Amino acid sequence: MALKFFQTLIQKFAGKPVDWDELEEALIRADLGVPMTLTILERLREREKLTAEDAAIVAREEIVRVLPIPAPPIRPLPLKPKAILLVGVNGVGKTTSAAKFAHYLKSRRYSVLLVAGDTFRAAAIEQLMIWGERTGIEVFKSEYGADPASVCYDAYATATRRNIEFVICDTAGRLHTKSNLMQELGKVRRTLAKHEPAAPHESWIVVDATTGTNALQQAKEFQEPAALNGVIVTKLDGSGRGGVVVAIQKELNLPARFIGTGEKIDQFEPFNRDDFVSKLL
Repeated sequence: MALKFFQTLIQKFAGKPVDWDELEEALIRADLGVPMTLTILERLREREKLTAEDAAIVAREEIVRVLPIPAPPIRPLPLKPKAILLVGVNGVGKTTSAAKFAHYLKSRRYSVLLVAGDTFRAAAIEQLMIWGERTGIEVFKSEYGADPASVCYDAYATATRRNIEFVICDTAGRLHTKSNLMQELGKVRRTLAKHEPAAPHESWIVVDATTGTNALQQAKEFQEPAALNGVIVTKLDGSGRGGVVVAIQKELNLPARFIGTGEKIDQFEPFNRDDFVSKLL
């Protein structure tokens, strides 16, 4: 979604009757998704007269209605590590998001162990090690070709022995068409559950906002095999189309938990509905 979508909407239809086809196209292009677009249009058709300002107000109201209130801050568990699994396709920024999230937790004085669970992609382990050196966060790793489920299992055992509060498991990028790789996510989850039945305690897909509705499709494909309960949205800066956050929430009931707004390590923050609507929409 282009920055300041509501302003763009008002400018597009200011001083002339709202064209319903153009309005529908504008909402779809904003990556709000078909169900959300139809909901907004239905609300608007209830009005006898429709101005550009009306369209923007109703769209904002419906978006706010769909998005959840801010989630409680991430807290550690008593007496055991909290395991967080990050999944997604290649190139969305999983490894960078894992490092940023670890840095976010460390800055709040929590202990963190990063896990190099991507044992397939060339240089994936080295990439996470570089981030670990930059942030001063330990990285648990094995060799390339190792079983990711075993790596995550051993990392959780290490965190338990050392009273580390958070275990963040990076995983290899994969497509839903690769059934063996999707099944591997289930194995990782089952293996972690041998330590702690509720683990992984969080399972989040990382999506790139600039890919628009592709991000929604990715979330659909990963929802069941990864037992998703949240989303990290990257590249929500000048080119990021934020409407996909709304579409994922509306269609899959998956809340955005964190957003990335730039390349720097600290350009990563919890998702906040009011900030999102005011800054991006």
